[in-house]
Amino acid sequence: MRKDEHKTREPKGIYRVRNWSAYNAGLIARGDVTIWIDRGVLKQEPAAGSLNRGRPRVYSDAVIQMLLGLKQVFRLPLRALQGFAHSVRALAFADLPVPNYTTLSRRAQELEVVLPVRRADESLHLVVDSTGLKVFGEGEWKVRKHGYSKRRTWRKVHLAMDAKTGQICAALMTHQDVGDADVLPELLDQVPTDTPIDTVGGDGAYDTKQCHAAIAARDAQPSIPPREGAMPWPESTSGAAWRNEAIDAIARSSRREWKKSSGYHRRSLVETLMYRLKALTGNCLWARKVGSQATEVAIRVGVLNRMTALARPHSVRIA
Repeated sequence: MRKDEHKTREPKGIYRVRNWSAYNAGLIARGDVTIWIDRGVLKQEPAAGSLNRGRPRVYSDAVIQMLLGLKQVFRLPLRALQGFAHSVRALAFADLPVPNYTTLSRRAQELEVVLPVRRADESLHLVVDSTGLKVFGEGEWKVRKHGYSKRRTWRKVHLAMDAKTGQICAALMTHQDVGDADVLPELLDQVPTDTPIDTVGGDGAYDTKQCHAAIAARDAQPSIPPREGAMPWPESTSGAAWRNEAIDAIARSSRREWKKSSGYHRRSLVETLMYRLKALTGNCLWARKVGSQATEVAIRVGVLNRMTALARPHSVRIA
C-alpha cells in the first residue's frame, strides 16, 4: 500500500502575492548587470597582498568577489567570464579591472568572501538546515536510464537563514559525512555577537546537548523537536528546561499539535531556501578544489541575499 493512501491530508492552500508589482520589478532587476557591479569596487585600491614572498596582488578581493558573483548569476565558465567582463568594460564600465581566468581560479582558492546581509533592527529568528551539491557524477536522466557508472561525490552546505527577512546570515560547506549538529556552533559563531538571536529552529537532527548549549550561549530559545523516545535531561544541562517541557507537551497532546503551537513549522522556510539555491545557482559545483568550492558556496549565498533584497513576495493565504 502506498503511504499516501491511508493518510489524511489537509487541502492544499491557495495563496496570493500582495506586492506583485514590486516583486515583478525586482525579478526583472535580477538580470540587470549594473545591480551586480558596485561603483565602489571600481575605486578601491589594489590589494596589498599577503606576507608571503612573490609579486604583490594587483586586484582587490572585492573585485574578485564581484566577478565571481557575475559568474554565478549568468552561469559562465571562467574563460567566458573574462570575455564577459571585457565586453562590460568596453560598453559601460571603462574603469572595471579585468583579471584573466587563471588569476580568478587561483584567487578563488583562498578568497575571504564578505557576505552581503541586510539585517533588520529586531532580533533574528534563525532557521537552519543542510543540503547537498554534487561535485562528480552523471545527470539524473542517465542514472534513471542506465544506472550509476561513476563515483558520486557531494559537498554538504549548511545554511542559517533569518525567517523574518529571508537573508542568509551564516553558511558553511563541509564533507558529505559531517552531521548537521556538529556544525551548528560554528554557524552561530558567524553571526556577530552584538546581533541578538531570538530563536534557532531546526529539525530533530539538532536535538543534541552540543546544539542546545550553543543556542543557550547566545541567549536564544530553541525550536527543535525532541527525537522519538527522547528522555528528559538533568536540569543542570544547558537547554534542559525547554526540552523537558517540550517532551511533556508532546506526551500530553501529540507531536503534531506541539509543532503547530510552538511555531516549529517556520522551519519550512529554509526548505524553500534550499530549493531556491539549486534553482537559481545550480545543483552542482563547478570548482574541483575544496578551497574554491567553499568560495563558490559563499558567493552563491551572497547572490541569493542580493536577489532576496531585490524581490521578495509577500503572500497570504486566501483559501
